[in-house]
Amino acid sequence: MPPAILAIFQTVGPAELLIVLAVVMIVFAKRLPALGRQLGAGARELKGSLGGGKEDDDSDSDPDPEPETVTGEVVREKRQPS
Repeated sequence: MPPAILAIFQTVGPAELLIVLAVVMIVFAKRLPALGRQLGAGARELKGSLGGGKEDDDSDSDPDPEPETVTGEVVREKRQPS
């Protein structure tokens, strides 16, 4: 970056950043809840994809269902050697 652009960033302090943040909050106040929901949904999706698929949803399924008993005979097919 040119030195002139870097000089601008060196003169911005915490007070100026708070003022800019306050103006942004006022201007985008009506859109902030939707933005928060979108960020939360994206974070949940990322967490789910990294965590192996355990979802944080409101499903009514039993988290530890009883195993189903299956009766019958075992059938095995004869394999041909390859």
